[in-house]
Amino acid sequence: MIHWRRYLSELVGTAALLCAVIGSGIMAEQLAGGNVAIALLANTLATVFALYVLIETLGPISGAHFNPVVSIVMAFRNDLDRHHLFGYILAQLIGAALGAWTAHAMFDLEILQWSTKVRMGPAQLFSEAVATCGLLFVILRSPEGKASAIVACYIGAAYWFTASTSFANPAAAFGRMLSNTFAGISPADVPAFIVVQIVGGLLGWMLYTFLKSEHQ
Repeated sequence: MIHWRRYLSELVGTAALLCAVIGSGIMAEQLAGGNVAIALLANTLATVFALYVLIETLGPISGAHFNPVVSIVMAFRNDLDRHHLFGYILAQLIGAALGAWTAHAMFDLEILQWSTKVRMGPAQLFSEAVATCGLLFVILRSPEGKASAIVACYIGAAYWFTASTSFANPAAAFGRMLSNTFAGISPADVPAFIVVQIVGGLLGWMLYTFLKSEHQ
């Protein structure tokens, strides 16, 4: 049986999330008058609101992963059938690219572009590991029906307490390398981000397992 609705949900959700991240970054940079703190705050709020809405609306269809690391961990936990994993990740990557291109089209920018924004160094990479570890931990610890609010709140906070502004998502890194805007990341920096995100996600799962009570 082809579960195309789940894949479409992941594609649409990831596209909408990246569109919100990149589009709000473009708008924020245009309106902030060079004040990076104000631009980041606007970018954060748009991301938080979009993430909450997307998890609430698409969660019942696909689980609202929008993130390959989340899908990988869920597959290892048998919360996602492993034969769906490739389809989920492919849908998320395609969605991320479509989200970036949609944001560009809305702001009358060149559709196809590469970011030149360097995000590299030990602090940035450690931040991504911490951010992704925390994300997986809060996803797994979220009480039933509360994940949308808890995850959105965590990402909003992590935008500000991590040096990398908390990508915590290989699909987000992939989509953002296709945008030479406020939210972009240089393609050369993406592979290292993805590696530490995967490591961080697995650490978050391990932390959840260690702290899980016998009755859960």
